[in-house]
Amino acid sequence: MSTRSMISMINRLQDALGSAGLSYNLLLPQIAVVGGQSSGKSSVLENFVGRDFLPRGTGIVTRRPLVLQLHHSDTEYGEFLHCRGKRFSDFDEICQEIEAETYRLTGTNKGISPVPISLRIFSPNVLNLTLVDLPGITKVPVGDQPPDIEYLVRDMIMQYICKENCLILAVTPANMDLANSDALKLAKDVDPQGQRTIGVITMLDLMDKGTDAREILENRLLPLRRDFVFPPPPPSPGYIGLVNRSQKDIDGKKDIKTALQAEKKFFLSHPAYRHMCDRMGTPYLQRSLNQQLTDHIRDSLPTLHNHLQYLLVSISKEIDTYKLYNPDDPICRTKTLIKLVQQLAGDFERLIEGSADEVNTANLSGGARINQIFHERFPYQLHKMKCDERKLRMEIAYAIRNIHGVRTGLFTPDMAFQAIVKKQISKLKIPCFGFVDMVCKELVSTIYECFSKLGSFPKLREETERLVTTEIREQESTCRDQISLLIDMQLAYINTKHEDFIGFAHAHPLCHRSDNKIVAGSGAQQVIRKGWLTINNVSIIAKDYWFILTAESLSWFKDNEETEKRYMLPLDNLKVRDVERGFMSSKFTFALFNSESRNVYKDHKLLELVCNSQEELDIWKSSLLRAGVYPEEVTVDAQGNGPSENFTDPQLERQVETIRNLVDSYMGIIHKTVKDLMPKAIMHLMINSVKEFISSELLAQLYALGDCSALMDESPEQRQHREQALGKHAALQAALDIIGEISTSGNAPADVSHSGLRQFSATLPKKSATCDKSRTRGRAPPVPVLANQRLPGPACVPRRPAPAAPNPK
Repeated sequence: MSTRSMISMINRLQDALGSAGLSYNLLLPQIAVVGGQSSGKSSVLENFVGRDFLPRGTGIVTRRPLVLQLHHSDTEYGEFLHCRGKRFSDFDEICQEIEAETYRLTGTNKGISPVPISLRIFSPNVLNLTLVDLPGITKVPVGDQPPDIEYLVRDMIMQYICKENCLILAVTPANMDLANSDALKLAKDVDPQGQRTIGVITMLDLMDKGTDAREILENRLLPLRRDFVFPPPPPSPGYIGLVNRSQKDIDGKKDIKTALQAEKKFFLSHPAYRHMCDRMGTPYLQRSLNQQLTDHIRDSLPTLHNHLQYLLVSISKEIDTYKLYNPDDPICRTKTLIKLVQQLAGDFERLIEGSADEVNTANLSGGARINQIFHERFPYQLHKMKCDERKLRMEIAYAIRNIHGVRTGLFTPDMAFQAIVKKQISKLKIPCFGFVDMVCKELVSTIYECFSKLGSFPKLREETERLVTTEIREQESTCRDQISLLIDMQLAYINTKHEDFIGFAHAHPLCHRSDNKIVAGSGAQQVIRKGWLTINNVSIIAKDYWFILTAESLSWFKDNEETEKRYMLPLDNLKVRDVERGFMSSKFTFALFNSESRNVYKDHKLLELVCNSQEELDIWKSSLLRAGVYPEEVTVDAQGNGPSENFTDPQLERQVETIRNLVDSYMGIIHKTVKDLMPKAIMHLMINSVKEFISSELLAQLYALGDCSALMDESPEQRQHREQALGKHAALQAALDIIGEISTSGNAPADVSHSGLRQFSATLPKKSATCDKSRTRGRAPPVPVLANQRLPGPACVPRRPAPAAPNPK
């Protein structure tokens, strides 16, 4: 493929991606023109085009990056990306449009903006190049420029030249000391070896008499190790000299073609530059840039192709959905409605059953949170319902004495037992109803995760939310009624013949065991929970430790590798209590203490542990409950710190203790039954019913609303998003097709030649065909390369120079 065709395809690639807003997000090969103010950057660009089209003036004139695409064409005109479809045949109008577009964003008082202006120029006098004209490097702010203008301009330039596929055209006037060149300094920062830097020395005709830039142009003063040579002379140049029009020439409307002829004459006649005249001047710079850009493009194509392919794959699933949807087809609307409802049912079921396509690794969700409510939060709420021990014993004593009346009872009355048990069972409605509320809230949260996929159709989402949430509320009411019925069933008959009930024969105080710890799992060493907690009250600075809770102990380690154990705390006689949060505290704290008033850890009677969230706090409390560490409760001690009214009758005291043991045994059975039945009732009456409604009845109820077509009206935002996504997909596909054309059209670019350069090229020294054919570079597969040709390779990797071109010292 010829150089002209390849760069033309890259320009097509830029245009295709520009239509999808991707032009400047991708690393397309470009040539950035960098230099100080009044260094001749604009003259260099205008020489490439052969026309005056750039704004001129004093100070900083280029205040926005100008992306200039040059296209070789039979006709001459310009186009702006922001004025698509409008052709500018008058180059004065192009200059005015650049100024107007600059003022639109930056104002008229020297402000700057990093937003680029994109200009394409078609002309028979240009080579296919893509250049970026950047603002001139300045140090002192003027007008509306901020105080840090130097750093803003530097950052703007760096955004372009730091990219590995950007060639740097460092423009420096010949009457400036090269060591003080800002352009070369910036180029050195990002390209220390000078592999992708092309030095341009302007204003050679303005140097003082008796001085010249020969040492610079021969690449001996500050070498740039560029590896391309076009044509390959000895030695390989790092700099190219130019002669620009003076301000007097510009004001006098001197023709650029005449200026190029004067430039050629200058190099041919100057004694210091005569021997290198074939490597000087604007035409040679154009051809060198064209060849270098072509090679750089070829080297960058694999990475660019992979990136475009990745973007295409990332949106392909979404695009497949959009391609199947035609908003103007009623049949398509109906099919989409059915598909969305089926997808909603499937997504909800997968979230509940735990088989979602995308597994959440950040926190619990869906069915996992409901499972946590079933087996951790609800049992903990049940245990918190245990009443005050002192109050319970008082109620038992009053019940016994009221049943006996004026008589002194010889036996423990079972009516007192039934009265107390029924009162305790009635209190279970509070945590059970709270249990229903928690599950209902989580169910609504789960279904709303699924509703997010209906966001494209606001009316459909609104009606679906209304129908499903109404169904959840109805099933919540049904579930409450059923739970209330289950509690009433337990109140209707006190089964004292239950196999787990201890009965009066075993309810003697001596038979009561105070230790009723719950041991989780089959062994004492089974781990109940692991996690990070902060110990708050042991040292001046709170420290984080890795805690491990088993059925017998609570241990903490230095870290989660569990290699350095700091302490192991037995759970015997431990209780847990809440600690109030501070006014500005965002932490959640609970404390462990010994019910026998012993020290828990060293000299501390309390061990305060801090969690990061309320949910984490509830989980730790539930885990401690499973290990037998219960919340703090009031107990009767042997020193008379019991009820406000002491039992003076030993017989009454024995009867109270007997009833207390019976109540504790029977309520243990009730708690076990409730913990077993509540999740089953919730699952059957609420969760499964909602799943059945969504999969079987939701679609019918949507149809029953009447105009189903109106439900499938897209929101304006979704319509815009769909069109943008389809446009982006088409642009990416077109870009990949263009890259495919480049890949299948051959790898070795042909000579760059057109009528505007043939006359100048004819004056260059010729080389023999034998010598040309002998110049080859090794690359698999081996291909013979002419003197003015080269094979592709990484632009930034030094290549072995030709034997006839020794490296400069």
